Amino acid sequence: MTTKPGERRNEILQTLASMLEQPQAEKITTANLARRLDLSEAALYRHFASKAQMFEGLIAFIEETLFSRINRILTEKPRGLDQVESTMALMLAFADKNPGMTRVLIGDALVHENERLQARINQVHDRLEATLRQSLRMAASGAEVPPNTPSSAYANALLCYIIGRWQQFAKSGFKRSPLADWELQWALLRP
Repeated sequence: MTTKPGERRNEILQTLASMLEQPQAEKITTANLARRLDLSEAALYRHFASKAQMFEGLIAFIEETLFSRINRILTEKPRGLDQVESTMALMLAFADKNPGMTRVLIGDALVHENERLQARINQVHDRLEATLRQSLRMAASGAEVPPNTPSSAYANALLCYIIGRWQQFAKSGFKRSPLADWELQWALLRP
C-alpha cells in the first residue's frame, strides 16, 4: 500500500509526539523512532534531513494550531479581557490535549537537541506574550482594566502562569491537568 505525499511525514511527527507523551520516556533517538514506525533510519531521513527538522515540524504544528485559533479569538471577541481569557484557556487546553507537545513547549524535549530549536520555542513564547499584551492594551483602551495597568508586565506574568501550568502538567507525568481550577484561578488573575 502506497502512502500519499506528506502522509508518511505526518505519521513520523505523530509518532514522535506520542513518544514524547510517555512520562518515563526512553531517549528519543532516530533508531527508536524508526523502530516504532517499523522503518529504517534511512527511510526517516528521506522525509526529514535531521532529528532537529522533525522537532521543527512539531513546533510548526504548535504555531499553526495555536495562532490560527488565537486569530479566530481576536476576530470573534471584541473585548480585550475576553480575548485574554480565551487565549489563555486555549493555551491550557492545547497542552491538556497534546501532552507530548507540552514537553516541546516547555523546552523539556529539546534539552539535548540543536539550540536553534529552543530559540524557536522562545519565539513562540514571545508571540504568545505579544498577543496577550495587545489584548490587554485593547482592554485598557476600553476601560476594562484599571487605568495605568502595565500591559507588558501583566502579559509577562500571565505567560509565566501558563508556562508554570505546562511545567506542572509535564512534571506530574501528565496527571495534573493544566485546566484544573482554571475558572477559579482566572478570577484571581483577572485585573
